[in-house]
Amino acid sequence: MRNRNRVVIFSALGIAINIVLGTVSGMINIPLLFLDTIGTIFVAVVYGPFYGALTGGLTNIALGIIQNPKNIPFALVNIAVGIVVGLIARRWKFDLKTAIITGAILAVVAPLIGTPISVYVYGGLTGDFNDVFFTWLVQTGQKVFTAAFIPRITSNIVDKIASCIIVSLLVNRIPKEYIEGVK
Repeated sequence: MRNRNRVVIFSALGIAINIVLGTVSGMINIPLLFLDTIGTIFVAVVYGPFYGALTGGLTNIALGIIQNPKNIPFALVNIAVGIVVGLIARRWKFDLKTAIITGAILAVVAPLIGTPISVYVYGGLTGDFNDVFFTWLVQTGQKVFTAAFIPRITSNIVDKIASCIIVSLLVNRIPKEYIEGVK
């Protein structure tokens, strides 16, 4: 039971980290950096794909309630992040090399899921800095899907690799008694 309480507490902290870092990053408009999945990645590394996916999904639901309902459909992206990272972390030690490779995988997976949501639910515009590039690409003759995908994969290369590196540095500094025997 003690382990379950620990998982719930860390998952709640993961949701809070996602919301706070994502909101701060959005407010100060850091180009190519969202930092809104660090909590999901952290929980997935420490507690596995189920809790990572749960943390990711609940983050977007909470954001949909407190900030903007447009965040709710993107829960699928955050759930996928939790699953992918959790499965990788179960198989390999989440060191710097694994973090970089995982971030690169997420940089492709997240836009592959998020772009159709962006295009079919919102017409490609989601209210972030990617909209400028999207509009420019559409005006240069690109198809809507391509115009929505290109800026997302570009920004995700930076964001997801950076987020995974940050988590790998944190996880390797957590006292083992907090994370042993939980996955």
